[in-house]
Parts: sequence; C-alpha cells; structure tokens
Amino acid sequence: MKYLYEFFRDPFGTLRIKLSDEIKLFADFIEDIPTEEEADEYIEIVENVLNGLHEKFEIQLNATSVLIKKDMTVLEHFFRYEEPYENEMETEEFKELMLIWKSKIPERFKKNEN
Repeated sequence: MKYLYEFFRDPFGTLRIKLSDEIKLFADFIEDIPTEEEADEYIEIVENVLNGLHEKFEIQLNATSVLIKKDMTVLEHFFRYEEPYENEMETEEFKELMLIWKSKIPERFKKNEN
C-alpha cells in the first residue's frame, strides 16, 4: 500500500483506521464495512471493474459513495461541512485498502487487551 495508514482504538474501544490526508475520507467508507463477507463482495466488484467486466461501479454506504473506475476510485462524502468533499485513489490501491481492512475486521470489536 503506497498510502500511510494506522489502526487505533476510539474511546469506545472500537478499532478504527487513520489514513494519510490525501485519502482520509476513504476511512469513513472502509469503516462502514462490518463483515468479511461484505468486504469480499466489494473486493469482487473492484476486481470486476479492473478486469473490464464493468466499466464503472458505484457503491453507496451511510455517508459516502465510491465510484470505481479501472484506473481511479473517487469517494464523495455526503455530510462534510468543510472541504474536501471528495478524495480519489488508484483503484488497485483501493482494493489493497479493502484487503487490509478485511484482515482487521475480526478484531474490530474485541476489547483491547493492552
């Protein structure tokens, strides 16, 4: 993954992800993926776009929408009060980010043992 990221626990103990500034809005989309099965569905959609099965595909979650195209994925945030309202990243990197998140989902709501 070419972008910086780190995991942290919020005050409620839930595992969250912090992304570098140029893609930080993607965290709101990624954190809305609650299960490995749902992550697999989205990863498959991205692979279908990358492989040319779909020219583009849009996924809307709670506060965000991602428009996945072969080269770039654009995220639009619906409820931000200040700019930026959109971020974009390479679709291959978006897929990698979802794979990283998927690997963390099982520990997302576990209590921090430290």
